[in-house]
Amino acid sequence: MTAGDGVRLSVRVTGVDDAPTVVLVHGYPDNGSMWDGVAALLESRYRVVVYDVRGAGRSDKPSGRKSYKLDQLSDDLAAVVDEVQPQGKVHLLAHDWGSIQTWHSVTGDRLRGRLASFTSISGPSLDHAGAWFRAQVRPSPKRLKNALAQGTHSTYILGFQIPLIPQLLWRTGAMGALIGRMDPAAAAPSTSDGLYGLNLYRANMFTRLSRPRPLKAEIPVQVLAPTGDKFVTTPLQTEIERWAPDLRVRRIVGTHWVVREKPRVIADAAAELIDHVEGGEESRALKRARRSGGFADKLVVVTGAGSGIGRATALAFADKGADLVLTDINGSAAADTAKLLRDKGATVGEYTVDSSDAEAVEKFAVRVKEEFGVPDIVVNNAGIGLSGPFLDTTVKDWERLIDVNLWGVIHGCRVFAEQMRDRAEGGQIVNVASAAAYLPSKILSAYATTKSAVLTLSVCLRAELAAENIGVTAICPGIVNTNITSTTRFVGVDDVEQKRRQKSSSRLYAKRGFGPEKVARDILRAVEKDKAIQPSTPEAKAALVLSRLTPGLLRAAAKLDVTP
Repeated sequence: MTAGDGVRLSVRVTGVDDAPTVVLVHGYPDNGSMWDGVAALLESRYRVVVYDVRGAGRSDKPSGRKSYKLDQLSDDLAAVVDEVQPQGKVHLLAHDWGSIQTWHSVTGDRLRGRLASFTSISGPSLDHAGAWFRAQVRPSPKRLKNALAQGTHSTYILGFQIPLIPQLLWRTGAMGALIGRMDPAAAAPSTSDGLYGLNLYRANMFTRLSRPRPLKAEIPVQVLAPTGDKFVTTPLQTEIERWAPDLRVRRIVGTHWVVREKPRVIADAAAELIDHVEGGEESRALKRARRSGGFADKLVVVTGAGSGIGRATALAFADKGADLVLTDINGSAAADTAKLLRDKGATVGEYTVDSSDAEAVEKFAVRVKEEFGVPDIVVNNAGIGLSGPFLDTTVKDWERLIDVNLWGVIHGCRVFAEQMRDRAEGGQIVNVASAAAYLPSKILSAYATTKSAVLTLSVCLRAELAAENIGVTAICPGIVNTNITSTTRFVGVDDVEQKRRQKSSSRLYAKRGFGPEKVARDILRAVEKDKAIQPSTPEAKAALVLSRLTPGLLRAAAKLDVTP
C-alpha cells in the first residue's frame, strides 16, 4: 500500500476475517518478521496485521531524516489502519521503536476514535520520556539512581548521532555482532534495516526529548516491561500513570527481545487485554496489573489449609483481598476453611489432595491453572509430626514422614515453579519448615531431618529461581498452638502413653499462647519483603541467632530430658 508521501509499505494480513483486528508494529533494527511467533499464536483468534515500517523489510527505504519523523510514522500507521479496516477500531501491539511511534499515534489526533487498546513493549513515548527525565532532577536518591541507570542504558543513542561511524559499524557487521552479544534473543539484523533505521534516532530523539508534549492516552494501555532489558529500564517504561489513566503494568522476565524469546507470553498478555476490551471479563492478571502492590487480586495456593497454620494463612491472605485455592488430605476440613473464606467474600476453591502423592499434586496443579490461572503465591504448609528416639523410629515411620514433610514440599515446588516460570511474571513460594530445622533435639531426629531438608531446599531453590523473579521463603515456627500436637505420633510407646503425651503436648502448646494467626502474619510479611528465612515465635528467632553464634550451646541443650 502507499503512504501519504508516496512511500510503499509492505503489509501482511492473516487470521480470522470477522474477528477483532490487531496491528503489530516492530522496532529497530527489526522488520515485520520479528512478530512471526506472536502472530502465529494470535491468528487463530484475531485478524492480525503486520507491516514493515518505512526503511525496513520489504517496505520502501526513503533517504533523509525528514521522512522518518514521528508525525510521518504516525501517518503511516494511520494509513495502514485505514487500508485494512476502514471502519471501527483496531488493537495495537508494538515493540521498541514500534512502540515509540505508536505512542505518538495513541496520544495524537490522527487516529482518535479508531483505537481500542494498546500493548507496549520496551518502547516509551518520547514525550513521556522527556517529562520523566525532568522529573528525576528533583532531589531524591531513587530518582537520581533511575536517571543515571537509564542514561547508562542509553549511551548508544549518542553514538548513533555521530556521522559515518554507525554506518561503518553496520556495513562491517560489527554492530550486528555487538547486538547479538548483548541480547542472544535478538535475531541477526539486516544491514539495510540497521542503516536506514538510524534515521529514526537522528530525526526524532533529541527534538522530542527536549520539547516533550506529554499528552494522555485515552484508551486502555498495557505495558509489558522486560526485567532484563539492556536498553530501556523498567521505571522509564512504567512510571506513566499521569499520561495513561487506564494503565496496566506487567513486569515480564525476559530481555529486550522478549517478543522473540517468549512469544507465548506476549501473545497471551495481549490477548487478555484485547478480549477484555471487546467485552470479556477482566482477567486476574489484568486486575493485578492495575495495582502497584499488595495482595489484592493475587491467587494464593495453600496446602494443609484445613486447620492450624494453613487455615490461618488462608484467612490472612483473604483479609488482604487475595483469591485462595486450598488443599487438605481431609476434604471436609478444607471445605470448612473454604466456607470461612466465602463468608469474608473471598473467591476460593477447595480440593482434597494428598500432598505426598506426586501424581495427585500434578493433576491438582493442572486444574488450578485451568480453573483459576497460575498462582502468584504458593504456601507448601502440609505436614505431620513425629517424636521419639531414633532407634524406636521404624522405616515405615521415616517413609511416611519424608513423604509428607519433604516430598510434599518438593511436589508443590516443582509443579508450581514451572507454571510461574512459563508465565514469566514471577511469584513467591513459601515452604513451612520449623525451628527444629536448626534447633537440635534428641526426640525429634526424624522430624527435624525433614524440616532441615525443607530449609535447605528452600535456600537452594531461591538461588536457582532468582533469575525468574520467583522468590522462595522458608518459614520456621517454634511452639505454636495448633492441632498438630493432637496428631503427632510418639514412637516407642503403647497406645495409653501415646494419648497421654499428645494431651500433655497440647496443654503445653496451649499455655504457650502463640496461635497460628501470628505465624500467618509473619508469612505475609515475609512474602511482602521476599525474605529467605523467616523464623516465627520468639524462641524460633532466638534459636536461629544462637545456631549461628553458639551452636555448641544448642547441641548441649539438645541432650536435656524434654519428654512430655
